[in-house]
Amino acid sequence: MTDPDHTGPAVGAEPSIGELALEDRAALRRVAGLSTELADVSEVEYRQLRLERVVLVGVWTEGSAADADASLAELAALAETAGSEVLEGMIQRRDKPDPATYIGSGKAAELRQTVIATGADTVICDGELSPAQLTALEKVVKVKVIDRTALILDIFAQHATSREGKAQVELAQMQYMLPRLRGWGESMSRQAGGRAGGSGGGVGTRGPGETKIETDRRRIRERMSRLRREIKDMKQVRDTQRSRRLHGEVPSIAIVGYTNAGKSSLLNALTGAGVLVQNALFATLDPTTRRGEFDDGRPVVFTDTVGFVRHLPTQLVEAFRSTLEEVLDADLLLHVVDGSDVNPMAQIEAVHRVIREVQADHHAPPAAELLVVNKSDAASPLTLAQLRSALPGAVFVSARTGEGLDRLRRRLGELVEPREVAVDVTIPYSRGDLVARLHEEGRIDATEHTADGTRVKARVPAALAAAVAGYETA
Repeated sequence: MTDPDHTGPAVGAEPSIGELALEDRAALRRVAGLSTELADVSEVEYRQLRLERVVLVGVWTEGSAADADASLAELAALAETAGSEVLEGMIQRRDKPDPATYIGSGKAAELRQTVIATGADTVICDGELSPAQLTALEKVVKVKVIDRTALILDIFAQHATSREGKAQVELAQMQYMLPRLRGWGESMSRQAGGRAGGSGGGVGTRGPGETKIETDRRRIRERMSRLRREIKDMKQVRDTQRSRRLHGEVPSIAIVGYTNAGKSSLLNALTGAGVLVQNALFATLDPTTRRGEFDDGRPVVFTDTVGFVRHLPTQLVEAFRSTLEEVLDADLLLHVVDGSDVNPMAQIEAVHRVIREVQADHHAPPAAELLVVNKSDAASPLTLAQLRSALPGAVFVSARTGEGLDRLRRRLGELVEPREVAVDVTIPYSRGDLVARLHEEGRIDATEHTADGTRVKARVPAALAAAVAGYETA
């Protein structure tokens, strides 16, 4: 599907001859409109407000020029979310990233000139760089270089609030950091066991010792082991809470989707939960569970999950696995799509990729899914028409204006089948505990006090229906 705002081919389509022109292949092309540099600020105010000043650089290997620009625009949004000020964005057309410096030695030298001209202190690359690529590129541009993975990890570290979330992010950061430890000069040189070289120390005082980088790696591995144990313990608590919900037989709906697609806004609109809503990437990291009701009065539990993104770091998928398991037990996946995005179909595929990975690890069958195109009030009519054609079963809503929410509630009630059983029982007055459970866990249609006990007509979970099976009204 093509975006109405450009005429480039869809993701995965072969680029046109013009896009593969020699000058395009060789150029480090500037992407306009990405700068977020502060305007109309005095020099004194600017120094007080100064953020990390970054230049973005990407390698365009497939798809159209518009797809490459959209990817770098998303990187700019990630950088802003992390608190950086984007000064410049550049893209190079290559068959594949350069194995040495990501963009090639000549273009790295050009990037150095851009860094000098803009006064940037950081370069962010739109991809995951190997340790060797990071080191080589830093040597050329002479400022800090980070990649897309490190940037996303930094955002997660800023937004994590719960103990489990912080531990998961720290584990992911250490998994990323371990192969990338490096140092300069004497700080990474060998620490001799006794006196270095062999003279003057005597027998038993000479030896290879342990380098500082080896010490750091050992400490990181020890910390990672502790974090894994802590996350495992916290996972048991989460599993207990989840099993209680399943035992109570209240149906559950997991809200999944791309980051900033409006999942938390939709949760608030459906349940009145009052969950934090922020126009930022990865505003929600900790799963939030709220109780709601279908149109027919049946209770339901909604769980808001962490947002996904293209090229979500494998370290994060691994660290957040216990959180992502929320989607495995759900009766329905409510997949929220940002209808105002330039390429919503790519967002859908990115989310499906992560969900398939989690389900494959647990050999879980795919859950039923309902696509919900959110932000329909902000999307163009042409885009909405294209999405309706491409996604015939989707429900189009706006969590901000309330448009389409009634239809969404009806669809949810249709897709999640009732788990309740209708009962008509007379409970002896000596079993007040059962009457209390009927009121607490079921939906009461009528009650009547008789000579034999309390007659209750209700719709209750199957487990409770079995518990009162011996008290059916004659």
